[in-house]
Amino acid sequence: MHIAIVDSSRVVLKLVAGLLEPRGHVLELFTDSSAALDYIASHPSITALITSLEVRPISGLELCWSARLLGDASRPLSIIVMSSTRCTHTLAEALDSGADDFIEKPPSAEELHARLRAAERLTTVQSALIRLAETDPLTGLMNRRAFMARAQDAVAHADASGSLAAILLDIDHFKRINDAYGHDIGDEAIKAVASLISGNGIAGRLGGEEFALLLPDRDLAEATVIAERLRRRAVAVRVPVEAGPAKLSCSFGVSAWRRGDTVDGLLKRADVALYEAKATGRDRVVASDGGMPLSKAC
Repeated sequence: MHIAIVDSSRVVLKLVAGLLEPRGHVLELFTDSSAALDYIASHPSITALITSLEVRPISGLELCWSARLLGDASRPLSIIVMSSTRCTHTLAEALDSGADDFIEKPPSAEELHARLRAAERLTTVQSALIRLAETDPLTGLMNRRAFMARAQDAVAHADASGSLAAILLDIDHFKRINDAYGHDIGDEAIKAVASLISGNGIAGRLGGEEFALLLPDRDLAEATVIAERLRRRAVAVRVPVEAGPAKLSCSFGVSAWRRGDTVDGLLKRADVALYEAKATGRDRVVASDGGMPLSKAC
C-alpha cells in the first residue's frame, strides 16, 4: 500500500516506518499535518492514512475529516488514528471525524499489520464500488455521470491552459444494425466504436450509441483532424456476423472551449454540430464555434 503517516514526533515516524517498510509498503512521512493533507490530495495513489491525533497545524481530527472528504469523492482511502490516550470519548470523536480504525501509540507490529490488512480489504471493496459506479459495463468507458464529473475538471483546467475541445459522436443508423443483425451484434458495434476512442482523451459513453470525447489542450482545428481520423477508422470497422461482416459509420460534432465556458455550453455546441452532421448525410465531421457550422468533412 501507499501510506501517509503523520506524527509530530520523528521518533514515532521512524518506529512505524521500521515496522512497515520490510513488508513492502511505500511510505510518506510527515510531521506537518497540513503538508500531509496537500500531499494526499495531489497523490491519488495514497490509499491509507495513519495519523496521530496530536498533530499540527491542523488537528488530527480535522485531518481525518478533510482526508475523508477526499476519499469519499472518487478514491479509496482508509484512515487509521493513533493515540497514546485510549478512551471511549477519544475513539468516538475519531470515528465521527472520518476515521475507519483506531490503534494505540506506539503500535505493536502484530496489531499494526492486522489493521493494515483490514484497511487493504476495505480499500479493495471501495475500489470495486467506484469502478461499478463510474464505468459503463458494456464498453469499459466512463459512464455519463463519471464523464460529466471529469468534464468539470477539464473545464477548470482549460481556464488555466486556454484550450479544450469536445467531440460528440454516434453510430449512424444504429437501429438498422439492431434490426438486421440483433442486439448482440449491436452491442459488438458499440464496443468496436468505444475501442476506437478509448485512449484518445477523456472518453465516455453517454448512453445508447452516443459517445463523447474531451481533448485537453487541443483547439477546434486539431480536434476536427482527430475526429476525421476517427471517422475513417469507424468506416473500416467490420463486425463479424454469419452473413458476412457488418459495416458501420459514425457522425461527429466538434466544438472548442471559450473563456468563461461551461461544460453544458461546450457540449451543447458539439451536439448542434453532431445534429448538423446527421442532417446532412451522416458519416461526416462537422465543427462549430457556436454559430453556423464551420466545416464539414466526409
